[in-house]
Amino acid sequence: MDPLEGVDAVLADLDGVVYAGQVAIPHAVDSLNRVAESVRVGYITNNASRTDAAVAAQLSDFGLSVRASDVITSPQAAVRLLRGRVSDGALVLVVGGEGLIDELTKAGYRVTRRAEDGPDAVVQGFAPEVDWNQLAEAAFALQDDREVNDIPWIATNTDWTIPRERGIAPGNGTLVSAVHTAVGRLAEVAGKPEVPIFEVAQERFGAQHPLFIGDRLDTDIAGANRAGMTSLLVLTGVDRPKHVLAAGTDERPDFIVSDLRDLFEPYPVTNLSRDGTQARVGDSVVRISNGTDIEVAREGDSALDRLRAASAVIWASGRQIFGFNVPERLYSERVDR
Repeated sequence: MDPLEGVDAVLADLDGVVYAGQVAIPHAVDSLNRVAESVRVGYITNNASRTDAAVAAQLSDFGLSVRASDVITSPQAAVRLLRGRVSDGALVLVVGGEGLIDELTKAGYRVTRRAEDGPDAVVQGFAPEVDWNQLAEAAFALQDDREVNDIPWIATNTDWTIPRERGIAPGNGTLVSAVHTAVGRLAEVAGKPEVPIFEVAQERFGAQHPLFIGDRLDTDIAGANRAGMTSLLVLTGVDRPKHVLAAGTDERPDFIVSDLRDLFEPYPVTNLSRDGTQARVGDSVVRISNGTDIEVAREGDSALDRLRAASAVIWASGRQIFGFNVPERLYSERVDR
């Protein structure tokens, strides 16, 4: 079958799937427009710096047909969590940008930047303009006379990195970690890989069988798996073949594709041997030899199928990748269609 079979909504991550910074990823726009001809497409982002309307406008500029209601942001998931933690109209100290302030204001919360105002909660999200002063105010708000208090602290997400045109940059996880280091407590997380953001998306689209598309195993795929959604990893963003081979049990996608054109192609069946030591995908065969050697037994004509087969035997072994000798080509060669 192809990845879209039986799907009633497609939910796509943005950074690394649709765009990298201000540049659209090749084939993403045309493919998602084609998907939208048959099922509804939603866009999920952990980036809390912009409003849903601003994100929709950017996607529209790329050539996608998108409304603000098609965009689910981590600030929206944070508001969902906040409703169960504080009273209506509570005062919230914000670390972040316009996207976070917009959602809190729409939900009826009051916003401050100063710990001395006595906020009822702290909500922290990424924005390029976040600086030491904002992080310090969050730390001060989470203390009473230098002792850690128990007011709610919600992070929109804890992504360690974020893709940009020039490369990979520090993400919100690094900023949340800075506050954590100062106060010695953990934030509650609303965005991927936690479930709230997926619940917001599934409810909004009324989807029973959604397909989630992401480029990161530790946030996108792990989160979709936790939420019980079918997951697809596209190799156009952060995670590369070496990450696929090393994926933990909760980070393994149902589908692995090179770009979004593969959404419309029949997905090859993975045939595992009875003992799980050999996998055939298409014309490619990969096996475990001598107990520790990953061996390409048959090349086939697709680097992507070799990667799928190699990941299948490693995952089926129940062992970590560092317990194997893996040919460098399996994780370094290009996996273009």
